[in-house]
Parts: sequence; C-alpha cells; structure tokens
Amino acid sequence: MARNSEFELRGVNHLALVCKDMAETVKFYRDVLGMPLTKTIDLPGGVGQHFFFDIGNGDSLAFFWFKGAPEAAPGISSPRDLPGHGSLVTAHGSMNHIAFDVPLEKFDAYVERLQAKGVKTSPVLNHDDSPSQVSRTVTDKVFVRSVYFFDPDGVCLEFASWAKAFGPSDVAHDPMTADGTKAEGVILGAKATLIPAE
Repeated sequence: MARNSEFELRGVNHLALVCKDMAETVKFYRDVLGMPLTKTIDLPGGVGQHFFFDIGNGDSLAFFWFKGAPEAAPGISSPRDLPGHGSLVTAHGSMNHIAFDVPLEKFDAYVERLQAKGVKTSPVLNHDDSPSQVSRTVTDKVFVRSVYFFDPDGVCLEFASWAKAFGPSDVAHDPMTADGTKAEGVILGAKATLIPAE
C-alpha cells in the first residue's frame, strides 16, 4: 500500500452531478439503490436544489437541479452506451462514470438484485491483463469485476469489486500525450511520488 506524501486525502467528500428531475433522482438513488438521502438544500433565489446521498465510508454523491439547465449530451458529457454495448468515449473534462465499491462475495447477488429491480445492466466484465482485458470467467488474473448501468439522466454507474491487490508491476505503462504519443519515462523512469504507508 502507498500513501500520499503531500496531502492527507481521505476519500471523496462528495461528487456533484446535475439532474433533470430531482424527484426521479431521489426515487432512483434512495428507493432503487438504497442510498440514504442525508441533506437537501433549496438554493437561494430559486436557482435550484442541491441534494446529498450517502454512498458509504462517510462519502456522498450529490446532485444539483438547476432551473432551465441545458439538456444532456450523451457521447459528449457522458457515455452514449454501456460498456459491452457500444462506445464509452466522452469529451475531455467529462465525467465518464462512477464506480461504487461493493463486496466481492456479494457481487453476483447484487447484479441479480439490480436486474430484479428493472435496472438494465451491461454484461458482467471480469477485467484482467489479457489482450482482450476481459475474462469470461473469474480467474486468478482478474483484478476487478464490474457491471455498468445508467441512472435516469444517463449517468453511467458501475458496481465494482476488487478481486486482488495491486503491486509495483501493475504500474507498467507510460501515459499518452495530447498528440497521441507516449510520454516516455514519465511513469516507468520517474521517481515515485508516493511513499509506502507506515
């Protein structure tokens, strides 16, 4: 395990998204996914609302509702399709998806529960380091299991379960630059910025 040597970050305080219909958002996140609604705010001047849902570990998922907000732009600000069903490419600066951590031993039951509640899901993806990056079965090479689905506004959500711990060999690729070339030595040849946890 590694830790941040610059800032004591303790997770995500909250992630704020924008919804079209706060009532539908409450029905989905509170009533379908079971997230407790912890704080509601009517913004000054009738601009809109800001609601917070508990996603575990003291972290929150928040939504704004703005009067007269622009319509959603799938394929630009959010994925047009679920993984396994089409393109998941989105624009620079967009939020592609939110992955909620769920217990590995409950993953399959949670997929079934989502589907029983009428939530359309992607196929289960067992991510590994093979050329296709997906295994049809759970093997000792699978590092995370994932299933994806949309909320009422087309926000792509994921239930994800880590299947193994990461080690130094898992950081093995130099990053791409804006022109599509690799920035050689940025990761593999650079001094680590994280120090081992005490």
